[in-house]
Amino acid sequence: MLLEVLAAVLLGCLAGIFTGLIPGVHINLVSLLLVSASGYLLGFTEPIVLGVFIIAMSITHTFLDAVPSIFLGAPDPDTVLSVLPGHRMLLEGKGFEAVKLTIIGSLLSLIVVIALIPFTLSIVPFIYLHIQAYMGWILIVVCLFMILKETGWDKKFWGFFVFVLSGILGILVLSWPNLNQPLFALLSGLFGLSTLLLSLKDNVQIPKQYVTESVSLPKGKSARAIIGATVTGSVTGLLPGLGSAQAAIIAMQLVGNLGNYAFLVLIGGINTVNFVFSLVALYTLEKARNGAIVAVKEILKSIDFNGLVLFLGVALLAGGIATFLTLYLAKLFSRLITKINYRKLVIGVMLFITGLAFYFSSWYGLLILVVSTAVGMIPALMGVKRSLAMGSLILPVILFFML
Repeated sequence: MLLEVLAAVLLGCLAGIFTGLIPGVHINLVSLLLVSASGYLLGFTEPIVLGVFIIAMSITHTFLDAVPSIFLGAPDPDTVLSVLPGHRMLLEGKGFEAVKLTIIGSLLSLIVVIALIPFTLSIVPFIYLHIQAYMGWILIVVCLFMILKETGWDKKFWGFFVFVLSGILGILVLSWPNLNQPLFALLSGLFGLSTLLLSLKDNVQIPKQYVTESVSLPKGKSARAIIGATVTGSVTGLLPGLGSAQAAIIAMQLVGNLGNYAFLVLIGGINTVNFVFSLVALYTLEKARNGAIVAVKEILKSIDFNGLVLFLGVALLAGGIATFLTLYLAKLFSRLITKINYRKLVIGVMLFITGLAFYFSSWYGLLILVVSTAVGMIPALMGVKRSLAMGSLILPVILFFML
């Protein structure tokens, strides 16, 4: 059994490389394919081994998905906000350093949250019942605070406009019937294509990338980033309709201005914590909060305390493996990206994203991509924070809790 578990961890990490590096291929898709094939696979192995594979793949994915977000500007729904400071650091020759910061956040937050889980198991149901009732109001306050932080009434207006416009777009897209992968076209336009188009317009050149062995981080800001990631990632991992993106918006308001470096630590940490704490939600509440955990629940039906301990141990092991995998692949990307004509690379990535949007959602996907790209360019043109375009995910969640 031990050898089967270790083999499942290694295979899961390999699958996580595939899902993490290729835009549009998400762990939810692979997990649900595994569920459909589970009838056949369970003839050769135990359900718990398939669960281990899914956990290892998902943890590896949360480490590696920063690489395409930062180097290619092709965001995953959980890492859309890392595109912004990550792209700035890439243009300073610090793309590897940006990825390394997300790894630091993922690994440290993973260790912290697993260390705290034994102390939270008994109070999770209480927290769930009381926070859920007020989550809509909490998000409204957070969003108003974000908008009011813009300087001057003209920018406050444009900030409000971007938030509401992207929110309406998000509501329309998420309620669109029979639309596969709706978030891919929506978020790729708001945060991916819009960023790439502006860099193409400005004739940006990628400078030589430096692979640094050490990263200098302000201790106070780093500690705030890890605490913010652990708290908000855990809370949103418990509640329906909330994910890493919403956790990042809440954390940004709770921990204050962190600067680019600590912000990337925060984003990396939230993504990993959000997934790990969804295991706690499965154990304590018997509720699945994302596609990968839905797959685990479908295969195992429920998990006992021993199963939770095993999965947390697998998460730690996969996190250690994923750290080295991500560092190696980020170094590889750093070397290769300067050898490629950036203009051609940007055009190639844009065509690739456009092709995936069409593949997933046909002509509707292209329409969503065009509209969301136009909306995504407004913040840069009007000088307001692009994070306000997260209204595309936050406004539907507010309506989910309030209605």
